Amino acid sequence: MFAKRTLEDLDPSGKTVMVRVDFNVPLGEGGKVADDTRIRAALPTIEYLRKAGARLVLMSHLGRPKGQVVESMRMAPVGKRLGELLEAPVAVTPDVTGPEVKAVVDGLAAGGVALLENLRFHPGETTNDTELARALASMADLYVNDAFGTCHRAHASVVGVPAILGGAAGYLVMKELEYFGKALDTPAEPFIAILGGAKIADKLPVIENLLDKVNGLIIGGGMAYTFLKVRGESVGNSMVEQDFLEKAEEILKTTAERGVPFHLPEDHVVAERFAEDVHAEVVTEIPDGTMGLDIGPVTTRTCSRIIAGAGTVVWNGPMGVFEWEAFRKGTEGIARAMAGCSGTTIIGGGDSVAAIKLCGVENEVSHVSTGGGASLELLQGKELPGIAAISERDSI
Repeated sequence: MFAKRTLEDLDPSGKTVMVRVDFNVPLGEGGKVADDTRIRAALPTIEYLRKAGARLVLMSHLGRPKGQVVESMRMAPVGKRLGELLEAPVAVTPDVTGPEVKAVVDGLAAGGVALLENLRFHPGETTNDTELARALASMADLYVNDAFGTCHRAHASVVGVPAILGGAAGYLVMKELEYFGKALDTPAEPFIAILGGAKIADKLPVIENLLDKVNGLIIGGGMAYTFLKVRGESVGNSMVEQDFLEKAEEILKTTAERGVPFHLPEDHVVAERFAEDVHAEVVTEIPDGTMGLDIGPVTTRTCSRIIAGAGTVVWNGPMGVFEWEAFRKGTEGIARAMAGCSGTTIIGGGDSVAAIKLCGVENEVSHVSTGGGASLELLQGKELPGIAAISERDSI
């Protein structure tokens, strides 16, 4: 059972509901929204509340204006795109709080939608300023958090407002917590975690948290070379984090003692320098003067077989420099294996999401997380401030 209060536990009819959404979307030519994925992700919650007769006050940040008004980071283009998707008017307020904003909110009819100006134009958002939280909360009767991507931030709109109004989870947050909760607590086995990306520092807490939960770990990306060096293999000029050699050695020892399969690359795609236009070569041993920039075809096939037989797979971090075509095949192979797996497949945000979209298989996996940092902290076993701020269901 879902332990947190959800929007379905509320009685929103005739009430003003403040919804924290994640509309931190890229803006392209002419200031138009270049990718509306995050806006679309919030539509189920928005539509549910509108149909229930609520007046909606949506709030989000956009970019990093650092407490200053930055014209190129205004919410107007986001509001325009949201209005197109809802086929209904969306009032974008001139500020975050104040008399003009309150007038817009007070003027909403049942089912009406207002979008506040960029929260991070106000310096109190990122410092969880009490006065800002009070000013925001004063405009609403109820609060819903549907911004999973910001749940790891103790900001005014994420923890300050629900401290005053109480809080409920929207459909997007519910979906994220249900997928990650099941994977971490009651996964269908075998449970395989795939971890990649450049830096081992970000993933060490994930590995440590998952050691007692998984039936196997697959390691790729730049972080793999620190482990390979510890194992005594030739890594050439590949990325090695010297400060983490000792910790990597401990992990290899622990996984061996516990019998947890720890899969490192068997072959590599290497180049003489870190650049897009270099000559790439597949090797089983990395020669001096070259660096590993992707997993090789043998590794990709091995990993694909493991993924095919998995009951649950969580993937966080690419296998190589997937942005460059010469070093994309490993990540692409993992993405296609995830798409073909009959078990539960979860993509853990950030670069992994970009990679799976680049491969065009984002609709063929069970769940694509909307929060890179938030999903990483969940996998590390941390409690997210934004989730902790949501009221417990038994408190109703």
